[in-house]
Amino acid sequence: MMSAAALFSLAANPAPDTTGVWLVPKVAAARQASPRLCRLLWMVFMWMAVSGVSAASLADDEPDAEDPASTASQMMTPETERAVARGLAWLARQQHDDGSFGTGAYRGNVAVTALAGMALMSAGNTPERGPRGAAVARIADYLLEKTQPSGYIIDQPSAGHGPMYGHGFAAMFLAECYGMTRREDLRPKLVAAVQLIVKSQNRAGGWRYQPRPADADVSVTVCQMMALRAARNAGLHVSEETIRRSEEYVTRCQNADGGFMYMLENPGDSAFARSAAAVVGLNSVGMYEGPRIDQAIDYLLQFTPTDRPAREEQYYLYGQYYAVQAMWQRGGEPWRAWFPAVRDQFVRRQEEDGSWNSRVVDRTYGTAMALIVLQIPNNYLPIFQR
Repeated sequence: MMSAAALFSLAANPAPDTTGVWLVPKVAAARQASPRLCRLLWMVFMWMAVSGVSAASLADDEPDAEDPASTASQMMTPETERAVARGLAWLARQQHDDGSFGTGAYRGNVAVTALAGMALMSAGNTPERGPRGAAVARIADYLLEKTQPSGYIIDQPSAGHGPMYGHGFAAMFLAECYGMTRREDLRPKLVAAVQLIVKSQNRAGGWRYQPRPADADVSVTVCQMMALRAARNAGLHVSEETIRRSEEYVTRCQNADGGFMYMLENPGDSAFARSAAAVVGLNSVGMYEGPRIDQAIDYLLQFTPTDRPAREEQYYLYGQYYAVQAMWQRGGEPWRAWFPAVRDQFVRRQEEDGSWNSRVVDRTYGTAMALIVLQIPNNYLPIFQR
């Protein structure tokens, strides 16, 4: 029996045929289904999302304990559902008239705006369906407006010192929207955004803060790798050479302890956040198993979430955003240990108004990241699906 999560992926990804390691089996299966069946399944699962029925709750009758998607409904406690509902309500109220998100120096920032969109879509909303579908559509409109003729997605006044982060998150969001809606106005600008990423890859295979092939770091590189995977899942072409070189860059950054350094150009120690990101980057190019992944997961498990201040670090939310994805893909005991810990921690740390604070950006960013983490078991978005 096919699980609900797999059926949802069939409906969400009726993409044209293509090849490559980034094509997940669910997407390949969708190409064998008729367009009418895909549309029908899509309607069914959008009804599920609007009705509050998670895909995981309709999984196989005998859940596989090693498969997070088959046991995900057990992870979404009533307290978690209430926290998510309050967080989504708070987040939706923060949208500006032009469709953007962010406050202060980050008002209109394309990364904050795209991540808010991913948080809303993680609840089952799309640009065309769901109680907050209109808000998602306005985010897409805003990001399209901010896409330059070169394909660069940027709001210059709020860009900060690392605008390729914003470009990567925005391109990933638009790719998810395109894969679900096939809006014709999305494709040309998404294609241009993808081409800009490809052209900006440096000789070592990575990316850095600016859209040019200069230096590189693991963090920005993984952001672009996820954007390219989302685009390819949606049916856009990304060359195998680009994929291979990005994989080589990340694997070369792995240290002997299983964690990852920040830059090849300036080798250094491993750290939690960038190591979690690196695992997701390798997952994004099809590397889910093997000694490198085993060592990296073992390294990350040293940082299983707790409330001890000594475990806190500046990029904690960023690290948990990637770590929960890494453990979701890993499954088994690492997932069963990690998600309940981070779930309960985030629920406890939610503010009275429904938001989450951030030490490095703003409350909108903090809330979006927390909501994405808490909603991973929903298994709605193709880029996060197992």
